[in-house]
Amino acid sequence: MHRESDNAPTMPSAHGMRAYVTQFVDRLTGRSRLPLDYSVASLRLVDLIVDGLRRDDPDRARVDPILQGLGAYTGEVIVRRAGGRWVDFDQGQREFFRQPVGIRMPDGRAWNPLGKVVNRFETGPEESVQRFYLLLHGRFRTPVRCL
Repeated sequence: MHRESDNAPTMPSAHGMRAYVTQFVDRLTGRSRLPLDYSVASLRLVDLIVDGLRRDDPDRARVDPILQGLGAYTGEVIVRRAGGRWVDFDQGQREFFRQPVGIRMPDGRAWNPLGKVVNRFETGPEESVQRFYLLLHGRFRTPVRCL
């Protein structure tokens, strides 16, 4: 396991990410009944939650655990909906992305959903998590059925 700071919960290796996300979603939805259902549409809700955190508690250190969980949730949506898989970043990727884990897409590209959520918090609406997914290169394409 990896710890980014004393304020952030321990980030598991790639192998433990699905369980980490499940626990985070259970805690968050148990208190607020948010519809985090691993759909692409639910990523819009991630954007809105992060915007609320920016507005209500702009102290990054205090909200890091929530940002980390939302980033992991975003990654799990990519895994479930776009064919990605969790990977442990190598040393160079850790330095570049400033995260211990990320997503590897079927075409081999690595993506950093945890960092994307942090960017949304630090920069604002131009760093949309939902748009990140929609513009994601390397996802599986769903064949279109012709009638």
